[in-house]
Amino acid sequence: MSRADSLLQQWLRHRTVLHELLQAIGNEHMHYKPWKEAFSLGALAVHIATSSSMFVQAVKDGEFPQPSEPPSFETMEDVRRLVSEHTEKTKSDFNALTDRHLDQTIPWGPYRATGEHWLITMRDHEIHHKGQLFVYARMVGVEQLPFFTVQPPKK
Repeated sequence: MSRADSLLQQWLRHRTVLHELLQAIGNEHMHYKPWKEAFSLGALAVHIATSSSMFVQAVKDGEFPQPSEPPSFETMEDVRRLVSEHTEKTKSDFNALTDRHLDQTIPWGPYRATGEHWLITMRDHEIHHKGQLFVYARMVGVEQLPFFTVQPPKK
């Protein structure tokens, strides 16, 4: 298995759970915020998906793209669709990565790191925010939640 494929599989074990988690949340909670300046529940899910897509695109292209406005949504179904679309784009971009992409140094603001480092940062960023979504879900009364990660297949 290539290094990029290994990183892809590690990320997918978390992204799969994000999709499951979003299925448990109804429209009435889409705009829930635990504090005034927080992301809403729906916006946090979209942020996770668009950020991961941005990180992988940066590694693929050798530079971080210019920030763009997050996509809008009106329902949890819209949120789920956006997350699914960005998941597919991210997987496609991941599948184009080679060791050259992982070894290149890519600047982002004052930081410089290898493509591999940025992909690990992407996964950690997703885990952090997915944990927040688990807390949001509990706060709005969701009782049945998925396990935090999908276990790798047995060898």
